[in-house]
Amino acid sequence: MASKSSIDHEVIPVTALNCNFRKKLGLYLNPQNTVAADWRTVAEMMDFTYLEIKNFEKRDYPFEKVLTEWETRPEATVANLLSILEKAERKDVISDLKEIIDDDCRKYLERQLRKPVQVPVVDSCGPRTQEREGITLFDDPQGLIPETFDAFICYCQNDFQFVHEMIKQLEQTEYNLKLCVFDRDVLPGTCVWTIASELIEKRCKRMVVVISDDYLDSDACDFQTKFALSLCPGARTKRLIPVVYKTMKKPFPSILRFLTICDYTRPCTQAWFWTRLAKALALP
Repeated sequence: MASKSSIDHEVIPVTALNCNFRKKLGLYLNPQNTVAADWRTVAEMMDFTYLEIKNFEKRDYPFEKVLTEWETRPEATVANLLSILEKAERKDVISDLKEIIDDDCRKYLERQLRKPVQVPVVDSCGPRTQEREGITLFDDPQGLIPETFDAFICYCQNDFQFVHEMIKQLEQTEYNLKLCVFDRDVLPGTCVWTIASELIEKRCKRMVVVISDDYLDSDACDFQTKFALSLCPGARTKRLIPVVYKTMKKPFPSILRFLTICDYTRPCTQAWFWTRLAKALALP
């Protein structure tokens, strides 16, 4: 067994540090602190950009995400993490968590020395994560803290370029909204209809419907729109927001005619388009 004095933190990756350490480190750094350095200071010292840090702010537990991103880099060793915390003048964190750090490092070194003698026994081939848990990229796999969003984006694949522009204008600006984009945020291997209904009903405050000629031919968009309408008959909760971004040859869908729309096709109103949409999505 490795002794405390023999631990070389330079050769141990941050991935060796277990969940207990990560949770406790987050308790020190996640709260915004006007006196001591918080997670933003540490993220800057890890060479994350301003925009990356602003995106991390959207997470319920931002430093856990920072650490997960940073640990993929070649310089992400336990020694460098301790050095960053020391430069950030958070020696209190190092002191309080040193025993946990050393214990995780010793366990890591022991695992490296241990050679497997047989293939581990698989006790079950069935999935342990429930169907509606662990469905998005930053979801809690145990369902304790489900990931939530300001809006679900209903779109078809041919309109994806406009969805990219929507992400740029609404997420990466001062609006700081959090959008649910199926191709980006939903994990593969789940039932499309079940997950879409879960996200629309329970995880997203509103739904933006990107209307186009291609939208009218999409079974997925048809299901998502009708499901969302069933949750707010008469648009009483302002759940649906139709968006038109290019001229259509086909008639506008009749089931959405009673809703006010955001129209990007009119040059005289384009200057107000993103502000109106962002304000509507930011409503409580």
